[in-house]
Parts: sequence; structure tokens; C-alpha cells
Amino acid sequence: MGADTNKKLFVGPRFRRIRQQLGLSQTQMAEGLGISPSYINLIERNQRPVTAQLLLRLAETYDLDLRDLATADEDRFFAELNEIFSDPLFRQIDLPKQELRDLAELCPGVTHSLQRLYAAYTEARRGETMVAAQIADRNDGGHYEANPIERVRDLIEANRNYFPELETAAENLRDELNVPSQDLFAALSERLREKYSIVTRIMPVDVMRDTLRRFDRHRRQLLISEMIDAPGRAFQVAFQIGLVECSSHFESIVGRAGPLADAQRRLYRITLANYYAAAVLMPYAAFHAAAEALSYDVQVLGQRFNVGFEPICHRLTTLQRPTARGVPFFMLRVDNAGNVSKRFSSGTFPFSKFGGTCPLWNVHSSFDTPDRLLQQVIELPDGSRYFSIAQMLRRSPAPHPHPQPRFAIGLGCEIRHASKLVYSAGLDLDKVEGTPIGVNCRLCERENCSQRAEPPITRTLILDENTRRVSSFAFSNAREL
Repeated sequence: MGADTNKKLFVGPRFRRIRQQLGLSQTQMAEGLGISPSYINLIERNQRPVTAQLLLRLAETYDLDLRDLATADEDRFFAELNEIFSDPLFRQIDLPKQELRDLAELCPGVTHSLQRLYAAYTEARRGETMVAAQIADRNDGGHYEANPIERVRDLIEANRNYFPELETAAENLRDELNVPSQDLFAALSERLREKYSIVTRIMPVDVMRDTLRRFDRHRRQLLISEMIDAPGRAFQVAFQIGLVECSSHFESIVGRAGPLADAQRRLYRITLANYYAAAVLMPYAAFHAAAEALSYDVQVLGQRFNVGFEPICHRLTTLQRPTARGVPFFMLRVDNAGNVSKRFSSGTFPFSKFGGTCPLWNVHSSFDTPDRLLQQVIELPDGSRYFSIAQMLRRSPAPHPHPQPRFAIGLGCEIRHASKLVYSAGLDLDKVEGTPIGVNCRLCERENCSQRAEPPITRTLILDENTRRVSSFAFSNAREL
């Protein structure tokens, strides 16, 4: 950073996000930087500039890479805004891309608000009559309640999928138990029994039927189905411990989210308990050190921590501790119909919030090669390049006649980080040709794509009975205005 150290910058939202990611109050950060708490407050409200010299001091004091901390959020917010304003609803508004970038950087809260409004609009437009009734029902005090799944996803993204207080609590528990991964289920079960008088029992499938885990409050029993494998059993016990030992942490995190509907609060707590359970099975410092030493070999990490492929990939997206950051991964889980049931990102990949994914991404073709891990370099229309791996997984076996669930996991990162991964060995990442993909069909403006499922919403559809093209849809090169 050889910039002019006297240059003044207004970066309040960015500064506040950094402080919150560090888990510091304004007073604590002011003490660390040698300035007053009131000055921190003014900086975060963009009423005072922050000099480049102060940013350098921030980076040195807390061992931060300020560019990485800022860029991921800003790029994600910009991608969300770009998707929203590509809708024909806004065709009369010719907003320059730079204005969207400025809004994403300076007003992330506005971005979240616009995203929620657009989500309500799209649900109503698609014929969600119940949602439309909620919006229109004023006499009974009705109001629009955002989809709890999407709302919680937004909250996870806002925290960059990293919760330091839960990481610390999980590491403290593992230090206290002091057992290897293979003995974790027994140790966790014993803790439940000794500290909380809760007995863990593995139950036959004909008793549990369609339930995998159930806590019987009256009998003080944690019942786990025999259909869950050994790592999954340890996870479920850790989840239960999280509910009783980390309740105050959960409430604090949920409280920081602001007003939430009951369903959103409940789902957020469940998500945080899942996060804590994963952190217990894969404690941060040990997992990060192993990931770096093993060049992020997912299979070996799974063996070392006694967990499956999907939990390892999910955990890799959470390595955002400021003093020990991992590769900023993104991850998604899809079924063989293309439905996305999980998406997490600690990097800049622009997931679509209102559609599926590009069929040219080989995460979909992994269903054809169930025993192979696929690698791919992908390139978005803006020229950004990413390295990804994908593999199909089968869930724990299901009793007859239920089908065995199958999912594909995609894990990736920006191409600049790919050299740290064992999967890129032998590839010339600067020269390898990337597969051109889009965020999804409705936003992708690439022509002549044989996999296109619908025309881009930013272009005019061309219908010509005399011509049959490679793509099912032809469209004009001019953007709709």
C-alpha cells in the first residue's frame, strides 16, 4: 500500500464491518488504535474521514488484509444490486454500474433492504397468493414476512459465515474434553449425562420412523436414529450441547440482527446451533492448520476429523478468523433437478438469489460420474475466473422403499487462491481455458448457448420461424431500456 498516507477516505460501513468481524466494541477498537471512541463513531457514520495512515495502523494492529475484508462484501452487494436492476421492472432506469458499486460500498443496509423488497415482489409476481394477502391485509395488522430461509441466508452472509464467539466456545469445549475425533461421540454423550442429566440413546428406525433426532424433554433423553452414521451422531449430540451451553451466545447474535419474525428467529437459532456443532467436530485452530498443511485436501481432512465430504466443504467456508484466515471459499449443494438447497460464500462468487445456477458448471454433471471428483476453471461474463471442484454424494441410507437422497457439492474460490489447493497441482492457472458460464440463464447474456433454458431478461427476444439456432432463444444485442 504505497498510497498517500494523508489521503482522506469516507469508508464508514466498511470500517464498521471490520470492527464487528473482530468482535470489538467502539471503545475497545479506539483503545487499540489510540483514538477516541467518539471519533470511531463519527467514522462509522461517515461524518469523519479515515486517513490511509489510520487504515495502515488498523491493519498492523489486528493483522488484517483490508482489501480482502472489504472486497468480498462489496462485490456480493454489487452482484445483488445488478441482479435486481436487470429486471424488466427497471427497464426505464438506466443506472450506470458505477452508481451501483458506490451504493454497494457506502450503503450496504440499503442493498439488503432493496433485496428484501425485490424478494417480496418476485414472490407476489409468481403467484404466491398467501404472500400477496399478507402484504395487502392491513385491517388485521398483516405484514409481509420474508421467507425465513432467505432471511437467515442473508444474515449468515452479513456475518461472512463466521461467528467468533461460537468458535471460541467450541474450542473451549474440545480443550476440556481432550479426546480424539473418533472418541468424540462418547465424550459428548457423557457430558450431556453428567452435566444436564440427558441420556443419549440410539433408536431403531421402526421407532424413529421419519425422525433422525428428537429431544424428549420429559424423559431427559436425546434420541438419535440408527440411520445416522457415526460422525452424524456426534454432530447431533454437539448440537444439543450447543442449545444448552450456548443459548446466551445465540440470543446475542440473534439480537444483533434486529427485528425478526418468530420463524426467522427460530431458524436462525437452529442455524447457529448447527454452526456450533460443526465447530466442535472441527475446532477452528486445529482445522485451519490442517487445511493449510494438507493444501485443502477435502478427503484427507474428512479422515482426520472423522466427518464427511459435505461438512468439510461447509466448514471451509467459515475460515474467516482475522488472525488465521483460510482460502475464501464458496460452496453450494444442488439436487439432480438443479434445486439449490445450500449456498455459502466467504469470497466474491455472485450467487443468484432468484434463480438456479448455470448448467455448464460441472457441479451438475457430477451426477453422471458419482465416484469422481471433478475440477473446473469457470469464467463469468465480466471476466472473473474461479477454480472449483465438484462431487456427487449419497446421504445416509434410507429404509426401503424410500429413495436414497443424492446431492452434488460444489466448492470453489477465486483463481488467485487456487494455487494453494492440492486439486490445482500440475495446472498452469494463468493459461488454462475457463469454461464460460453465467450466474444463471435469466442474467446471462452469452449468445449461442445450447444449454440456455430462458432468454436473458435484459435483452429483447427475437422470434424467427425461418431460422433454428444452436440456442433455443435468440435475442438482440441491445439492452432493453
